[in-house]
Amino acid sequence: MPTARISKETANDMNISIRPATTILLSTLVGLSACSQMPAGDKAASVSASRASFGTLSNGAKVEAVTLKNAAGMSATLISYGATVQSLRFPDKQGNAADLVVGYDNLVGYETTPGFTNVTVGRYANRIAKGTFALDGKAYPLSLSEPPNTLHGGTIGWDKRNWVVKSVDQTADKASVTFTLTSPDGDQGFPGTVVADVTYELNNNNDLTIRYGATTDKPTVVNLTYHSMINLSGIPASRLATDADLTIESDAILPVDKTLIPTGTPLPVAGTPFDFRKPANVTERARAEHPQLALANGGIDHNYVLRGGKTATPKPAVTLEDRQSGRGLKIATTEPGMQVYTGNFLKGEIVGKGGQRLTKYQSISFEAQGYPDAPNQPAFPSTRLDPGQNYAQTTVFHFYLLK
Repeated sequence: MPTARISKETANDMNISIRPATTILLSTLVGLSACSQMPAGDKAASVSASRASFGTLSNGAKVEAVTLKNAAGMSATLISYGATVQSLRFPDKQGNAADLVVGYDNLVGYETTPGFTNVTVGRYANRIAKGTFALDGKAYPLSLSEPPNTLHGGTIGWDKRNWVVKSVDQTADKASVTFTLTSPDGDQGFPGTVVADVTYELNNNNDLTIRYGATTDKPTVVNLTYHSMINLSGIPASRLATDADLTIESDAILPVDKTLIPTGTPLPVAGTPFDFRKPANVTERARAEHPQLALANGGIDHNYVLRGGKTATPKPAVTLEDRQSGRGLKIATTEPGMQVYTGNFLKGEIVGKGGQRLTKYQSISFEAQGYPDAPNQPAFPSTRLDPGQNYAQTTVFHFYLLK
């Protein structure tokens, strides 16, 4: 079926220039059909995309929202500010849909509150030690967003930019929105003008597929992620997000120092609370006694080394299952690492949806990405991007009901 395209729009982005990207994106991923709970007769039903306003930023820029819905009762609302998943609804085993992602009811919360709540993180996800790295013999000092380090791209990372809605597309079985952003040379200290796209696509198999693409005009580093903050029992939270069973396709983590920078040599998970090679309760593991858990304020905030490394197509990475609600989540990704964060630093300071103050373990994050601090650690997979190259990542969040 031909694709129906809704017109492009442009917007100002905090005084940072924006233009459409020319990035070549990966082709559409085939859904994880084995886990689908769609009745066979409903698969021909259409998936829809609708576009609306989500308010105005303090600088006067308009923020757009695009809502994708499928025939199974799943929906995702994406807003241009931070290229953010503002809402993600999926039914439980009783057929009652709930929002599963941490966030805010209005734009003010996203603009004024820290927390990386289901945003797009760039230009470099995770931490860079001492806020500096070198390329071709030249040092680049960066914005110190988590002194002494740089976290998630700097003090004004891509999560604090108003992306442009480049296109909204839909067919009978999938719908998508593509956001685009231009990050100028020197942005937060990073070299090169980078043009990036992120596409969110929902299909009737309950796959939310996220595709990233980026190009640069100078050698630089790029490491993008969707900073999920999820609770399968629903938001506002009535139960801990970590009261669920987790499986990770990984045999090792990257241990960290007291500033949460990887020390270099992977640590095998065997015999440690980080071992999720078989399903295990997250709360029990996060509360265990271990020096690495203590460094992360009593929980997990570590990069898991995924089996297979960087791949051309998504490979299985994570399975999370909440027996009480009956919801399950499988994540597949092309990336070599998966940062897992159990919300250890939530202290009730963030007031989220429904006025709830977010506290420890009320959300769990899965951030598919390159390794933290890779620009300073040559043994890690490279995150360098040169002119003429295309950064590409595909990560799939597949939701299903437990049998």
